[in-house]
Amino acid sequence: MISRFNTGCLLIGFPEYREQAQRLASAAGIAYADALIHHFPDGESRIRLPGSPPEQVVLCRTLDHPNSKLLELILAAATARELGAKRITLVAPYLCYMRQDTAFNPGESVSQRIIGRLLARHFDTLITVDPHLHRTSDLSEAVPVRRALATSAAPAMAAWLATQAQHPLLLGPDEESAQWVSAIAAPDGLEFGVARKQRLGDREVRIELPAMTFADRQIVLVDDIASTGHTLAETARQLSAHGPTSISILVTHALFVDDALARLRAAGVDVICSTDSVLHPSNQIHLDAILAAELRGD
Repeated sequence: MISRFNTGCLLIGFPEYREQAQRLASAAGIAYADALIHHFPDGESRIRLPGSPPEQVVLCRTLDHPNSKLLELILAAATARELGAKRITLVAPYLCYMRQDTAFNPGESVSQRIIGRLLARHFDTLITVDPHLHRTSDLSEAVPVRRALATSAAPAMAAWLATQAQHPLLLGPDEESAQWVSAIAAPDGLEFGVARKQRLGDREVRIELPAMTFADRQIVLVDDIASTGHTLAETARQLSAHGPTSISILVTHALFVDDALARLRAAGVDVICSTDSVLHPSNQIHLDAILAAELRGD
């Protein structure tokens, strides 16, 4: 895709994710520039890109709190195309609007399909990390760009975990987390299990722990997304009753909205670690090496 030290490619970052975008450009060996954004008093945005971009442009922006970011990203992609870019890649470590992949009630918008098609109109390639897909088997079905690449944070998370804990027990809080917990456990042959979840509402869940021994164990809860924290908190509360040595959380996308952190601490969680796919104080794992490898086609 992109050769190392390629002078025919430019990576453009956005203000709130500048440091991560700069690290990615350095790891991929390509030039970097900022997208300059001005917000008018009425809420509109003005986007300014370098005046003469090369044929290949990479826009790097993570898409938590997505609504204004999406619009500015579309403006930037359209502008890059007007300025002469022939191939435009989007690196979105966290990809928004993937949950709603069907209409659960009459009249609901299927946002995964709508946003996916919007992105496909403006980008040739999409690179993301651990997208939150349920009934969609492949990222290209959700975002029909020419190349849709979903990489995993699991290798970086496994490497970090190896420096932090001795023979921890990894636990996924629900069936959907099985793919991540198993991938992180695999490199060092760690023991792992997966709980079962029954969702009773947006903020209420019922958890059934697997038949395992949790007493005197370092337990690491593993998931792709932590949003309200209710699922992880309920799992931690049940684990606390079994007398573990510690309970930690390891997640890819640290959304942690509202009082999620306080809820997790109250449930007995000792340590919270995340990747920098979404900016958060818990970030301890950088994704630039993994994303650079995808950019270069390694």
